[in-house]
Amino acid sequence: MANNKEKLLNEGRGLSLTGAGLSFASFLRRCPDLPAKTRKSGVKLKLDTLTPNDYEKLSKPYVPSRPVFKNCIRAFLSGGLICLIGQGIQEAFMAGFDMTSKEAASPTVAILILISVILTSFGVYDKLAQWCGAGTAVPVTGFANSMCSAALEHRAEGLVLGVGANMFKLAGSVIVFGVVAAFVVGVIYAILGFGGGHL
Repeated sequence: MANNKEKLLNEGRGLSLTGAGLSFASFLRRCPDLPAKTRKSGVKLKLDTLTPNDYEKLSKPYVPSRPVFKNCIRAFLSGGLICLIGQGIQEAFMAGFDMTSKEAASPTVAILILISVILTSFGVYDKLAQWCGAGTAVPVTGFANSMCSAALEHRAEGLVLGVGANMFKLAGSVIVFGVVAAFVVGVIYAILGFGGGHL
């Protein structure tokens, strides 16, 4: 135990604690629960003596708190802005091509997906998502981003085993739960929709 803390301190220099801006070495020096290290004797700690629970307990005071309210406001505003842009595109289709709202819905979604894929390809959408949070993940643009980013990440492995096999890694859960939800809603609609009418 005496020989490993110095090694741990030396190896930990330069590593930063997630989100805290604190090096691992200075983190270990500030922890009162760890054995004290004197400069002459150099009491050391074995790395495997820290369990995940111990590490979480020791690091908790140094991890900054999440601004939940601020994140909710950002998500609300960014998600609302995406929906506002989508509504503007739909209104443009309705005015320019004399479409109904149902007819304009499909090309509107296609345009939003195209914009999302282009922004993802240039790395802009990920930077927006870091600031906006769930506001960019919930709309259809977030679904397009998840598919495009997975495809870009695995493009070096080829079209079939790379892009084709890994494109739905992030988006697969959305598709599964979307299909299940559509099935449940369809069953409810069939039960309650007597002769095409609704209760």
